[in-house]
Amino acid sequence: MVSDSDKLRDRLERATAHLDPPFAVVDLAAFDANARALVDRAAGKPVRAASKSVRVRDLLTRALDRPGWHGVMAFTLPEANWLVRTGVSSDVLVAYPTADRGALAALAAEPALADAVTLMVDDPAQLDLIDQVCPPGRRPPLRLCVDLDASWRPLRGRVHVGVRRSPVHSARAAGAFAAAVAARPGFRLVGLMSYEAQIAGLGDAPPGQALLGTAIRVAQRGSYRELLARRAAAVAAVREHADLEFVNGGGTGSVAATSADPAVTEVTAGSGLYGPTLFDAYRAWRPTPAAYFACAVVRRPGPGLATVLGGGWIASGPAADSRLPRPCLPAGLKLIGAEGAGEVQTPLAGRAADTLRVGDRVWFRHAKAGELCEHVNEVHLVDGDAVVATVPTYRGEGHAFL
Repeated sequence: MVSDSDKLRDRLERATAHLDPPFAVVDLAAFDANARALVDRAAGKPVRAASKSVRVRDLLTRALDRPGWHGVMAFTLPEANWLVRTGVSSDVLVAYPTADRGALAALAAEPALADAVTLMVDDPAQLDLIDQVCPPGRRPPLRLCVDLDASWRPLRGRVHVGVRRSPVHSARAAGAFAAAVAARPGFRLVGLMSYEAQIAGLGDAPPGQALLGTAIRVAQRGSYRELLARRAAAVAAVREHADLEFVNGGGTGSVAATSADPAVTEVTAGSGLYGPTLFDAYRAWRPTPAAYFACAVVRRPGPGLATVLGGGWIASGPAADSRLPRPCLPAGLKLIGAEGAGEVQTPLAGRAADTLRVGDRVWFRHAKAGELCEHVNEVHLVDGDAVVATVPTYRGEGHAFL
C-alpha cells in the first residue's frame, strides 16, 4: 500500500520536475483548507492576516480575498506603507512600535497611508519621536493602537509567563496611557491589541515531553482566565478616552480561545496558512502542512547517509532543536546531531538515505512560517501535480524589512 507521504512526495516531484533545488513551494489545496479552518475557528470574528508569517503578496491577497479575512498585521512600518501602496490592503496594523523616521515622514505626507495604517504604541516616548519627525500641525491625525502586555504574572508578579513586550500591563496603566494619547494633538487612538504568546505561540503537546506538556497546559489555562478579566477591564478603561474601532488578540495557536473572549473584536493568524513544524506540537488544532522546500542530494558519504546541498534554514527564537528544519520526504530521514542543518551542506541519516541517489530531492518543512521566504526569491504554487504559478517573495521583490 502506498502511504500518504509517498503520494505527497510523488505529487510534489511531478509538479516540480523542471526545477533545480533549492526552491520553495506552497500547496494551494492545503493553504486554502487552512484559511477556511482559521475562519471557522474564529467563529464569526474577522481574521487579520499576519504578514510576517506569509511574506508573499500574492498569498496575502489570496487569503484576504476569502470571506472572514480582513486587514493585515504588518511587522514594520515600511512594509505597511508598501502593502497599502501596492493595493494589498487598506487596513494595515503595524504589530510593533517603529523608530523609522523615513517611513514616519512618508506616512504623514500621504493622506492615503495615514488613513490606512495604524501604528503600535505603548510609551509616550514613541509619540515624542513621531512629533519630532512630523509635528502635529503639519500632518493628518495618525492612527494608533495601544499594545496591552498579555503575559501572565502570578504570585504577585514574581513569576513572568510569556514574552517581554509592552510596559502597559494593567487596566489602570492602559487607561492612563489612553488619557495621555487623548491629550496630545495629531493622534487618534483607534485600537487595542494584546498578543497572548504563551498561549498562541507555545505548543501544548511537545513530542516526547508529556510532563512539560501538562505544565504548559496548566499555565495556559491560568493565563487565559487572568487575561479574560484584565483585557476586559483594560478595554473599558481605554474606551473612557477613545472610540476604539477594534480590539485585536491571539494568533494561530489561540484563534478559537481568543475569539471566545467577548472583549476581542478580531483575531490575527498567519502561520496557520503554511503549517510549519512548530504547530505540530498543538493539541487543539494542527494546520495541514502547506509550505515545503527542496534540496538536492549531492553526495553519499557512507551507508545510511545522504548529504544535501544547503538546508540550514534556521528559525528565530531560542537556540533549540525545535528551530531546525525537518526533513519530511522521503520519510525516515533525520538530521545528525553533531552537524545539524548546515549553511552549505546538511548530512541526513536514516533508513531512507540508502534509497537516495545523487540528484534526488529531499523535502523539508521549516520550523516557522514566513521566515522560509527570506531564503528564496520566489515561491512555486502547486495545485495537484502541477505548478500553476510562480510568485515573488518579499525578498524577490527587493524588500528585506527585517
